[in-house]
Formats: sequence, C-alpha cells, structure tokens
Amino acid sequence: MKNKHDMYIDYNRSNKRRGKRNHSRIGMFIVLFLLCLGLGSATYFGVKAYQKHGKEQKPEDTTNIGDDTTSTQDTDNYQPVIVQTVTNSPRPTTVPTPTITSIPATPTPLAEATDNRIPVKVKGIYVTAPIVGTSKMDDLIQMVDSTEVNAMVIDIKDDHGKITYKMDSALAKEIGAVTNTIPDMKTLVDTLKEKNIYLIARIVAFKDPLLAEKRQDLAIKNPDGTVYRDNNGDGWVNPYKKEVWDYLVDVATQAAMIGFNEIQFDYIRFSTGLGTTDVDFGAGSANISKEEIITKFTKYAYEKIKPLGVYMSADVFGTIISSTQDAALVGQNYSEMAKYLDYICPMIYPSHFGEGNYGIQYPDLEPYNIIRKVLTASKEQLDQIPVGEHRAIVRPWLQDFTASWIKHYQKYGGKELREQIKADYSVDYEEWLLWNASCRYSEDGLLKE
Repeated sequence: MKNKHDMYIDYNRSNKRRGKRNHSRIGMFIVLFLLCLGLGSATYFGVKAYQKHGKEQKPEDTTNIGDDTTSTQDTDNYQPVIVQTVTNSPRPTTVPTPTITSIPATPTPLAEATDNRIPVKVKGIYVTAPIVGTSKMDDLIQMVDSTEVNAMVIDIKDDHGKITYKMDSALAKEIGAVTNTIPDMKTLVDTLKEKNIYLIARIVAFKDPLLAEKRQDLAIKNPDGTVYRDNNGDGWVNPYKKEVWDYLVDVATQAAMIGFNEIQFDYIRFSTGLGTTDVDFGAGSANISKEEIITKFTKYAYEKIKPLGVYMSADVFGTIISSTQDAALVGQNYSEMAKYLDYICPMIYPSHFGEGNYGIQYPDLEPYNIIRKVLTASKEQLDQIPVGEHRAIVRPWLQDFTASWIKHYQKYGGKELREQIKADYSVDYEEWLLWNASCRYSEDGLLKE
C-alpha cells in the first residue's frame, strides 16, 4: 500500500510579546497565499515521484501456476505401475536444476528458535482407516508395544479422495469427501501418542477421483475436454492447478492441528495410465515439465507445513533413483524433491523392479541384494547435493507382502522382511516403513523391544 504522509504546520502564535505590532490584514493574506502555494507544489511533485518509483506491482495470477507468462500404496490397486525394464541408466552426474526461477536452491529457512520439532528414527507400519475401528487395530498396537516398531502411517485422505474423519475443510465438505470412517480421530491420536507411537498422516495427493469428478475444472482432461481416467477408471487432479495445492495443504494443516507428528504425501506424481501422452494439462504446461511442477508443489507445501511444527515426507517410486526415463514419466526428481522434504520415502519393493535391474535377474527373489543396490544408488544421488544445503533423510518403504502377480516371485515372511531391513542398515540408513495393504505384518521378522 502507498504510505500516506500528513503534513502539519503550527501557526500558534498566541504567546506573542506584548507591545508587538500586528501585521496588516493584507500582508497576512499575502504570506498565507505564498505558503499554501509552496506546500501545494511540494506535495504535487512528491506524489508524482512516489508514483514513478514506489508504485506497487500487481500480484501474479497463479490460477494455473505452471503458466509463467502470467505469472504404491503408490501403485494403482497396489499393483506395480512401473516395472522398469529399461537398462539401469544412471542419472547425470550433475542433476539439472529446475528452470523455474521462483524455486530457490534450498527451502526458505526458519529460525532455529521456532523449530521445536523432535525427530524420531522411525520404524513404521501402514494402517488403513477401516482397520482402526476393528480388533485388528488392537493387535497392531500390541505389536508396536512388543517390537522395534514405533510408528504408524494412517490414512487421512485415501486413494478415493475420501477424508477419513470429520475434518473441518471447506472444499472437502463441498465435494462430499468427509466421512466418519474414524469416528473420533482426536481420541485415537491422543491414545496412540500416550503409547509413544509416532503418527504419520498419509495424504494421497494427485490421484483424487472424487475431486476430479466434483470439480472437473481441477481435473486432468482429455483433448476433447472430458475427464481423463486411468486404467482403473479413476480421475486425477491437475498438478498445474494451485487450488489443488491449497486443498492438499488445507487437509495437511487440519491433520497437523489434530496432533499428527508428520504429513506424508502419497501419489505426489502424475498418472502412468494409458492415454497420458495426449492429456491436456492446461495453460503453462508446455513451458514447465512434470518434474519441475511436482518439485514446485513440494517446495510450496513444505514451506506451509514446516511452521506448523510437524515434519513432511513424500512417497516416490524407487525406480526414479536410477532411471531418468521413469522420473520424467511420473514427474519425480529424486534429488530435487529431497531439497524440500524432511524425509523422502522411496518405494523399493523388490517385486517392483524388472528382471535384470541392477544386475539382478529376479529382484523379488533377492530382497537383500536389490535393496542394498537401490539404496546405494540413492546415497550417490543425494550426495550430489552440495554440503550445507538441505537434504531429506531417506526412509524407504519395504515389502511385507507376496507379489503373486509377477512371474518370478516368492512368499514373503519374516526372513525376507529382515533381509530388507539389514540391507537398509548396510548403507547406513536407519529408518524404514513396512507396506502391506491388508495390514498383516510379519512379526517374526521384527526385533523384540
């Protein structure tokens, strides 16, 4: 806003000495006229100078934030979306920096005094919202009490776009996303925190069939203007739309306020379904790549969420670590995203790697070797970030399910689980998460507390 400067002139001459002669009425008028003329001229030229040099700029229009001219879990149906069959093409020695001038090299730092977050070395499990209200939840809590597991990743915004509890989000209410799957989230959070369980809120980002249907202006579109749907018939929302960003941040904010320690974005990517090469992402998408826009969202969310006193993480495909082809397809640049996250969680399930990847003929049959090789590549990638710059801690998702849909697989249990954990530790990583969509975990592969 323009600063307004009031000018005051004190003409109080009430304490004049006695005997002083009064000026004539005509002389007084002449003096006052000259004073007013001088002040008016000064004010006029001052305002003109301010308008020339101090004028405010109009804010950029960021309706389509990719338009710079105006300014699994993460696998569909928990099946592998990308089975990498390309050769292990190493990423360039120097990772290209996004060309978006609005993304700085590192996140905007916060004063240390304001960062009261207490880090935890997480060893966690995934918990679906429907499991929470069943006896199975009691079993999971008992497992946490008796083993090395100390964290739970709980659905807050699921794969269908539904909010799992009565959240006070305007857009969620507008589209009918709010459910009562978890009837009393506050009590649940308080109960689990009393048991020293670290709580991570899983928020599915750009795969949102409900929002895409109810707000088609925010959906990814086919060339004919219809809503794009993936191989399972699910709509996706457009990462180039800032209103989608704000909705995700709003949901994350509500989860932080109710007591979660960390926000974790899943499906923070583009769809890999058929027909994605022809979809219309709208204005600006031609000038900014998929990797750049996902990185830009990551930075935006990080700067909004960190001041809330919680951590932020994101799930990414494990194949993007060594494949530029896969990174470009899903829009996830491993090292660039790591600059704007507290934790980066590559999904490195052995079953999700193609035959021959990393020199291993059948990765699902060699869980230790494939995990070790992938995480070694992860370390090499993140070591390219200059010393002193922010980089996320790596906390991989490990496989605790049997991938019977692939040709060369084996039944996974405690032995295979432990092999993956040992591989994680072998490259000096200290944290991990376990995925099983049915929440049935191999307790015999976990150390007793």
